[in-house]
Amino acid sequence: MSDGADRREARRFNMTLPLRVLPHDAHGPALSAHTRDVSYRGLYFLAESNFDLGSEIEFVITLPQQVTQASDVHIRCLGHIVRVEATANGRKGVAAKIDRYEFMPATASAA
Repeated sequence: MSDGADRREARRFNMTLPLRVLPHDAHGPALSAHTRDVSYRGLYFLAESNFDLGSEIEFVITLPQQVTQASDVHIRCLGHIVRVEATANGRKGVAAKIDRYEFMPATASAA
């Protein structure tokens, strides 16, 4: 019987991938970060900014050429924040559940 400590719904892979968190308003800057681990249902990343539990998040994960064996692949994701925790180095550890995603066309992802 599980004690509930591990609520993961999918296998996670320890992968450091480039991540851009898109702003909520059109004039805000995108936040650059890197993932710590990823699954098809969610991800965990470290960031310099604060995030609110339960808030919506939009981000783009880049699978680099080394992973895809072709060109970079950009995946636009919509989700929500499920956990925020302080880390020893002052950054925030952020866990987000992915609700929806789409592969971006190569021309759109270059912008």
